[in-house]
Amino acid sequence: MTSCLLSVLFVLPLVSSIMAAVEHAGCKIRITDKGLEMLKLETQKFVEEELSNISMPEMKGEEGRFQYTISDIKIRELNLTHVDLQFIPDIGLMFDVQNSSISLTFYRQILYWFFYDTGNINASADGVNINTALNLIRDDDGRLKINNITCEARINKMRAEFSGTLGRVYDFLASILTTGMRFLLNKKICPALDHAALVHVNGMLETIPVRTEVDSYIGIDYSLIDDPVVTSRSLDMHFRGMFFELANQNDSLVNYAVDPIIREYDRMVYLALSEFFFDSGMYSYYKAGLFQTDIVNDKMSKDLEMLLRTTYFGTIMMLNPAIVEAPISLQLAVNSPPKTTIKTSGATVVMTAIVKVILLPPGLSPVQLSSMTMVFKVKLFSSFRFKIFSNLSALESLALIPLQAPLKTMLQMSVVPLINSKSLVQHLNCSECVCVCVCVCVCVCVCGFIVIGANLHFSKGLREMITGSNVTESDTNAI
Repeated sequence: MTSCLLSVLFVLPLVSSIMAAVEHAGCKIRITDKGLEMLKLETQKFVEEELSNISMPEMKGEEGRFQYTISDIKIRELNLTHVDLQFIPDIGLMFDVQNSSISLTFYRQILYWFFYDTGNINASADGVNINTALNLIRDDDGRLKINNITCEARINKMRAEFSGTLGRVYDFLASILTTGMRFLLNKKICPALDHAALVHVNGMLETIPVRTEVDSYIGIDYSLIDDPVVTSRSLDMHFRGMFFELANQNDSLVNYAVDPIIREYDRMVYLALSEFFFDSGMYSYYKAGLFQTDIVNDKMSKDLEMLLRTTYFGTIMMLNPAIVEAPISLQLAVNSPPKTTIKTSGATVVMTAIVKVILLPPGLSPVQLSSMTMVFKVKLFSSFRFKIFSNLSALESLALIPLQAPLKTMLQMSVVPLINSKSLVQHLNCSECVCVCVCVCVCVCVCGFIVIGANLHFSKGLREMITGSNVTESDTNAI
């Protein structure tokens, strides 16, 4: 019994430390194999553009009495007919090209005895096979990064067609030239793709901020908290998904919320947002002082002012009849961070606020007529309900019943739009997301988190995104 107890005492701190080290994601994104179909087309275009820009060195040589120089080698066309993009479990992505072809043209200069001939050569590489594997990781700053690339390229055969006066005579040189060309092309394909992935694509990924301002009050941290999780059907990315106050960026909530779980594969992309995602946003706005307002003078409707004066007329007369005409103010301040609850029925934000009715006599100190506690629930993008009671007595709570209708109207016009406009989903957008359009979207509430599934298409190609990111980066450096 004693040994068992000692074992438990030894294991408990270890388990506690492991649990403390595990950080739940506030936001998760899943790209499914259906999403890869869209990415495959963009990847194919990008690879074709990269291979089209391959620069080939000049070739010189001798064969018997023949001396030749091959220059101005250009790739005219790529026909990537059998292309596949798929997930590699625990590694990343594989881009595979099989049985494709490449058309080239180059300029020849041939000297045979005293005959000198020049002309163009059209060549084609057939049976082009390229297999590329990308290892995806999280870098030190929390960005997605291509860690390394494994590439294998092979060209089965190459043909050349000569033109010019002595074109037919030189046909026997074709095997020599095409062998050299095939060797050079084989050696150039993988370095070109390596450079494209590790320099161009990683360069674009480095321009994506992982901490950015949402507005003048709060910012968001959507850095990756671990390496992407890759299975045969999907790629899952776990983001911190945490908002913070710009004035005090180290003051943030601890994530004790349920870790979002995405079980679906039917859509191209899934986005899961936990209660922590919304709570951290509400907490940041609360700390920034946005959930408080002072309704006075022109901000207060005449009907509400008349109702307040009628309700507290007796109190004012007992205090000082001389200040009965003084301006009246309604101060509302949320006294604790709002709490989000997500259930299958929807997402609800619960807030508690102190409402004070204050008289503002000119030249005198403000006079507090009443203090009330208001608890209200806002169903995001939907309904709103609240209750109000006096902090002084149950009798005054009964007297406040006539105030409920105008206060509810006032809150629906002021607080509810504030919460919905700050409901934070829109603030996931980064500058690069303008390249993606949502075609079909479905939202499902699960206990503790929301899952949004969507089908997408690109409004910009990968090349345009890389070019745009380079322009943005150079403009920033110039500033």
